[in-house]
Amino acid sequence: MEKVLITGGAGFIGLHLAEIFQKRGFAVDLVDNFSRGADDEALHHLISFPNVRLFSLDLMQPKITEKLDDDYTYIFHLAAIIGVANVLRQPFEVLRKNAVLLLNMLDFAKRQKKMERFLFASTSEVYAGTLKYFDMPIPTPETTPLAVTDLTSARTSYMLSKIYGEALCNASGLPVTSFRPHNIYGPRMGMSHVIPELLKKAYFAQNSKGLEVYSTEHRRTFCYIDDAVEILFRAAQAQACLGQTINLGNQSPEVSMREVGEIVLKVTNKKMPIIPLPATEGSPERRCPDMTKTTSLVGYQAKTGLEEGIQKTFDWYKAHVFDKQGA
Repeated sequence: MEKVLITGGAGFIGLHLAEIFQKRGFAVDLVDNFSRGADDEALHHLISFPNVRLFSLDLMQPKITEKLDDDYTYIFHLAAIIGVANVLRQPFEVLRKNAVLLLNMLDFAKRQKKMERFLFASTSEVYAGTLKYFDMPIPTPETTPLAVTDLTSARTSYMLSKIYGEALCNASGLPVTSFRPHNIYGPRMGMSHVIPELLKKAYFAQNSKGLEVYSTEHRRTFCYIDDAVEILFRAAQAQACLGQTINLGNQSPEVSMREVGEIVLKVTNKKMPIIPLPATEGSPERRCPDMTKTTSLVGYQAKTGLEEGIQKTFDWYKAHVFDKQGA
């Protein structure tokens, strides 16, 4: 049986990714230190399967990887300090820990006997400097030259840690694929993201004043989690993805945040106006990946429509969080 290791495995993308590998007959090991990943019923259900194991480990310690096996076929490295609030609060730790985590995992990967691919989670933030200072094409292809934002800005630390991470992977001599997620959303993603936040505000609204939405004219494309992990599952096994950096997301439709708010009101069955709030500091006006390369390499493109995906996300949050007051 082929084996998969996923660091950050109790997190949003990690758990959904593990589910798809488990269902398709792989042995799956999850690693998480639970600084961010949730120890919830979804995780407990997943590890109840005989082909799934969970390791609660701190991968900042190099020797801790000795507790893991040496015959993984695929390694997905998702573990990192992420989230704007965390990045703004501790930029030095973002730079230090994200680099150390990756270096430890690359050294671990070099000791593997059967590894076919090391997949590194980068970020769409790598394009932020190019968008700010230059005429960046949108949709944005992976070949776009990268520029960095102000090095004194705390927010730059996360982008830098991921650009450096991509460079480390490319120079490692390992069979690598780096992927840049763009606005992946869905059940169990946590509350500190725009779609769950808007769903919560709309669901609990007690009057018709309106739904407050930041950055109403900023535009995004969104990719439902089931489509994202299907792309990753295929990318791990596609020879064409070896040594490549790919966008992970959806190219269309590109919608304004006002339109997202309107869909949220529709799926929550609330009739109220959108109340526009100022643009979030540091938020790019547009973000849309060119998915041409990824689609050609993996033979798949996102299928879940935005309204359908938001409806599925709302149904999950209503059942597991809003009505149960869960975490």
